[in-house]
Amino acid sequence: MVEINQSLVTVLKRLRLSGMLPILPDRAAYARKANLSELEFLELSLQDEIDRRDNKMLMNRLNKAGFQEEQTFEGFDWNAPITFDRHRVRDLFSLGFVQRHEDVIFLGPAGVGKTFLASALGHAACRAGNNVLFFRADKMLKLIHQSRADNSTEKVMLSLLAPEVLIIDDFGLRRLNSQQSSDFYEIIVERHKRSTTIVTSNRTIEEWIPLFDDPILAQSALDRLAHNAHQVVIEGESYRRKQSPTLNATQEYQKKKEES
Repeated sequence: MVEINQSLVTVLKRLRLSGMLPILPDRAAYARKANLSELEFLELSLQDEIDRRDNKMLMNRLNKAGFQEEQTFEGFDWNAPITFDRHRVRDLFSLGFVQRHEDVIFLGPAGVGKTFLASALGHAACRAGNNVLFFRADKMLKLIHQSRADNSTEKVMLSLLAPEVLIIDDFGLRRLNSQQSSDFYEIIVERHKRSTTIVTSNRTIEEWIPLFDDPILAQSALDRLAHNAHQVVIEGESYRRKQSPTLNATQEYQKKKEES
């Protein structure tokens, strides 16, 4: 193994390139073996550092996003027995809608993959260098409500308006009170055509209006959100239930029983 002298260590630290130190001996050995020129070795080492920093920034964006679990395009079961416009959804992963500040709404019953696809789009946006924030609708509204107790509402609202992509999961599970209606309205209106909002819901958009305390606020918010959104309706049985360990064990038992 090639040894790195202390003077080089000092120089790299002063240049804030100390992240190169762990892999530099291996790279130097490889460069010698591959007969790389000094400039080729320098380029290789600097590219390693760029890749390391890019990966670190990606991990930071993913951690700050607050995803419930890692759900990606590659991990989605595209053969699941559910019905939706697969071509349209695949096209969304090009992320052109993020650049155009357009919204996405996933609609359908529980367990058909709405949250998975929304999170996968968010994950893809993170990998493309965008800041993303994931919230369940009830927790987001609860956070805003709690912020009024310590006068941090402005800070919380800014944190919800700042990301290039905001994912609001499971909207419409409960009716909104007056303050929640106003808060949701403000988020949608302030983000409209400035950034991207992704919403998942078990209810159709027509069923959203009665959830608001004020139908005028509801209509105004939904006009902006729905008319600027790629709407994806997913139909089918819950494949989350089909992945249940208990259900799978029961099916395996029944299969063995039939074979015996």
